[in-house]
Parts: sequence; C-alpha cells; structure tokens
Amino acid sequence: MQILRGLTSPDRQPTALTIGNFDGVHLGHVALLNQLQLAARERDLLTAAIVFEPHPREFFTPDQAPARLTNLREKLECFAALGLNRVHVCRFDKKLAQTSATDFIDALYKNLAAKHVIIGDDFRFGKARGGDFSLMESIGMQQGVTVQSMDSVIQDGVRISSTAVRDALSAGNLPLAQRYLGRAYSISGHVKHGDKVGRKLGFPTANIQLKHNRAPLSGVFVVGVRIEGGAMLEGVASLGVRPTVEVNGKPILEVHLFDFAQQIYGKHLHVDFLHKLRDEVKFSGLESLTKQIALDVEQAKDWFIKNGN
Repeated sequence: MQILRGLTSPDRQPTALTIGNFDGVHLGHVALLNQLQLAARERDLLTAAIVFEPHPREFFTPDQAPARLTNLREKLECFAALGLNRVHVCRFDKKLAQTSATDFIDALYKNLAAKHVIIGDDFRFGKARGGDFSLMESIGMQQGVTVQSMDSVIQDGVRISSTAVRDALSAGNLPLAQRYLGRAYSISGHVKHGDKVGRKLGFPTANIQLKHNRAPLSGVFVVGVRIEGGAMLEGVASLGVRPTVEVNGKPILEVHLFDFAQQIYGKHLHVDFLHKLRDEVKFSGLESLTKQIALDVEQAKDWFIKNGN
C-alpha cells in the first residue's frame, strides 16, 4: 500500500476514491471500503482513500474534540489489511480549512485522476462544510466521474459510527464496541521507560504513552498483547492517569504480561482490550494498590481460563 502526502499522485493512474476520517475503521467504514474495492474491480481502477490529520475537529476545537479511537498508524494498518492500494494523508491546517468545496473536488478529479468516488451519506467537506454528495455528483457528471453514496450500516437499530463505538467504550461495554468494530478494540504504541513503580510492587509493566491526551476508555482490563506482530500474550492492563501515584497525570497505558521477563523497551505493542475488570480507583497507599493489582491479575488469569486467548 502506498502512503502519499496531500492531494498529489506520482503517476495519475485512474482511481476509485473515498474520503473521510475513518476513526476506528468500524464496520460502517469496512462496508464502504468493500464497496470501493468492488467498484474498482468493475472499472479496472486503483483504490484510494483520503484521510485528514489531525481530525478537523481537533483543528477547530481541540478542547472539545472527541477522544481518538485510532491513531494514524493504526488507521493505516487497518487500510493495508483491507487491501487498499493508496492512502492520501492530508494535513488539515488553515489552508485546507479555507479550501472551497469546488476547489477540493477539482483536486480530486485533476490531481488524483478519480473516476469513481464513494462517500458516506453524511459526509460534508470544504470551507464551512459547504460540500455534500449533491455537489460532488453534479461536478462529477461534468467531469465524467461517477459518484456513489454509501448508506449507513445499522445494527440492532443503531447506526454504526465512530460516536457509537466511542460511547460503548466510555461505558465499559467492550462486547458492544467489538460488535461495531468487527474486532476487539485495540491500542498500539512503543514501550517507553517509566518510573518503575510496577516493578517495585512486583508487577512490572510495559508503558505506552498515548499519542493523544484523551483515551476513549479507562480502567483495568484483561488484554491480549502482540509484540511487533508476534504471538498473542496474556496480560492485564491499566489505562488512566494513575491517581494513587501521580497528581494531574497524563493518560498512560500500563501492561503487565503474565510469566514474561524480556526487555522490550522500544518495541511496538498491539494491545487488544478483551474484558473490563474495574474502573480506575485512587487507593490510600501502595500497599492497598499492590493487593488490588494481585487480585486483578488473578481475575484476568481466571478470565483466560474460561474464555481462552
């Protein structure tokens, strides 16, 4: 899969194209991307997606933007697994925010040689969100480009969306989030050096600093972990601000792997959240915290015995 920056193409090969934020790459997104693959095969086109970084809401209202479900690397890994040929990563900045909808469409047709475009039924684009499906279709007809709208995917009466996934995770309902995603919710990142509190308590952890200041879920979880694509390992993880040992701490993901003693600083971990054990709690001291961690580990191991890896 090619990863390109901006609305430029190295060869101007004709493409079937889609556009969006794709936060979470949930089943609604997967349905859209499957339709894109089908349209591309029927027309002998390459498949391409345009994504924005940062999320437009993070640019306009950073303090009010929703928690990210996926960082850019995670999103690109999902795209690659789904077989996309190209992804155009567009930096969302003041210049792009001021680009009119018609100029944006012209760039798709002229710069990227788009011959077929699929967008979600609620997708808006361009300055002041002035563009929609009707505008894309009318200009496409003039350019000889077909434009297709993708209907929402409904499950149990709920429209599958990034918001629906985020709400499920915030409520600690991992099974529901998994149904919307089509897979376990996961976070990935590189292992960083920490303050070694876990090691001192007898439960060493691999620490992953989140790339964004907010996470869509918090608490203590049963997790499955892959180290740089290796076999799945069992563990327990805490995701939160560590109120017992820090004041005004930033969110961090701490993972304790069972029966594991290797040094993995700098390694890339993929952490699947399988079951929520409890909310994050501020304890009276390290002794109380240690006793609770021991109980968390015991409960997580019991969960794996009953449910498997």
